[in-house]
Amino acid sequence: MAHEPPATFPGRWVGGVSLVVGPLLLLAGVLLRVRYDFFYPSQLRAYEGHPTLIAASYSAFGAGCVLLSPGIVLLASRIARQRRELALWGGTLAVLGLSARTFHAGVDHLAFQLAAQEGAEAATRTVGQAYGAFHVFSTLNAAVLGGWVLLALGAHRSGVLGPWRALALALTAVLPLGVLKGTSPGSLVALAGLCLALVPLGISVLRSGPLPARRVVVGRLLLVGAAGTAMFLLGQAG
Repeated sequence: MAHEPPATFPGRWVGGVSLVVGPLLLLAGVLLRVRYDFFYPSQLRAYEGHPTLIAASYSAFGAGCVLLSPGIVLLASRIARQRRELALWGGTLAVLGLSARTFHAGVDHLAFQLAAQEGAEAATRTVGQAYGAFHVFSTLNAAVLGGWVLLALGAHRSGVLGPWRALALALTAVLPLGVLKGTSPGSLVALAGLCLALVPLGISVLRSGPLPARRVVVGRLLLVGAAGTAMFLLGQAG
């Protein structure tokens, strides 16, 4: 098996894991809430009745948005070997779009805490009054959608993905955007396409070079464990 040359950020391991875990978390998030109606009043009632399930659903989706970003950087770097402009704009817009979805996840969390404290009806009234209010991330709506199309075109034109997997990646553009969105047929199609396009690529990236030395593995595990503990403790304090 031919070995990949040493990569810059995010590297083979971070990028490969991102390409595998990110899409699967996004798909898991929408599957966990598939039985509830798409619009926000039903999502808030669902949280009131099943807080653990809905919190897990939205947490998985939000985490998927964050964890997918390094993989998109790696994908764009591969596209750039042949199609620099498509890699530049597709990668930039896709990462900005994921950032906008992360903002939406924060709004979702606040709305669910309101439902927990004041009830779903009060939360629905508050969200309804504020729905559609302008925020700076509204300017990224085109990026949320368009980045995937440019990445898919670049991946196909550069040979990083074949035509069918590139088309599957482009389907991510139909994933609904905004706050408190449930699961629609479009959500399932979009994220199934994302998994079909990126998970095999991530596995290929992870298998494209030798395993790291044991001391490197131990060091990385200790670093991840320490960072995870610190983030948990700081999150509890905040």
